Amino acid sequence: MKVIVFGATGMVGQGVLRECLLAADVSEVLVVTRTPTGVSDPKLREVVHADFTDFAGVGFGGYDACFFCLGVSSVGMSEADYTRITYDYTLAAARQAAAQAPGMVFVYVSGAGTNRDGRQMWARVKGRTEDDVAALDLTGYAFRPGFIRPEHGVRSRVRWYHIAYTVLSPLAALLVRFAPGIATSTGQLGRAMLIVARTRPKQRTWESRDIAAAR
Repeated sequence: MKVIVFGATGMVGQGVLRECLLAADVSEVLVVTRTPTGVSDPKLREVVHADFTDFAGVGFGGYDACFFCLGVSSVGMSEADYTRITYDYTLAAARQAAAQAPGMVFVYVSGAGTNRDGRQMWARVKGRTEDDVAALDLTGYAFRPGFIRPEHGVRSRVRWYHIAYTVLSPLAALLVRFAPGIATSTGQLGRAMLIVARTRPKQRTWESRDIAAAR
């Protein structure tokens, strides 16, 4: 299996990339990024790409799945700026995937509480993103994790997130174990995405509990 990963320098993407590289049935991982990951592995191929609104020069053909893990917090952002990163970047990648590899598994990392008609701006933008990815010629899935615990040295690039995750680490481990409805881990996310890519289940929206239960 050959997979594409977006957002591999972020916390979620780091965990997903790790699981992809560890998976015996994954022969190649293409990372599309604006900055190099610093990861070295025989399976890994990186494409440094500046414009995430246009992927015309990036080849998606021949890949089985795309894991779109790129995202930002909406805190302090205008709706226009948040939409550009959350919606425009995702749809640009998804449209390129649909054009070059119709039917490809495309997993979009959304978030718990996503709702196109919701009161919160981020929930509306993510909801529209989910719906418009689902309308393309792809086998699309929306993953809606809640709290995500970083594992295996994975860390957030946002300083205060990293501090919070470090302080809350003991509690986070308990949440992942005993409250799968609200918490998951970077490793569980990556493994669940790979399961979806292998099996192409009918269920297209995956909440935190579904991600934790994936086998």
